[in-house]
Amino acid sequence: VQLQASGGGLVQAGGSLRLSCVASGRTFSVYVMGWFRQAPGKEREFVAAISWNTGSTYYADSVKGRFTISRNNAKNTVYLQMNSLKPEDTAVYYCAAAVVPLRPTGWGRGVEYEHWGQGTQVTVSS
Repeated sequence: VQLQASGGGLVQAGGSLRLSCVASGRTFSVYVMGWFRQAPGKEREFVAAISWNTGSTYYADSVKGRFTISRNNAKNTVYLQMNSLKPEDTAVYYCAAAVVPLRPTGWGRGVEYEHWGQGTQVTVSS
């Protein structure tokens, strides 16, 4: 599975951005798609995940109520709508795909995802 993320950019605090991640290749094997982020000098952290089949979602507490993950199976695309952005949301955002059955308890762990996109930069100015 190959993943291509896009949609990052520079936005003022309180603004919005929508990230997209297009999957290609063996997309029929995808169980869960996730978004992670990594800020300079910090470890990668989980943002949100969605079941490819059921659409069930899971969010990090830091983005709950502000970010929404969704998918369009016909377009093999996962979206991350980010509203009410804060400077602390500044990071490189990565999409990832898990192709083996993954319990919801594992959706937030990056090691559970086998495929990763190249990342897209999100910068939120104060």
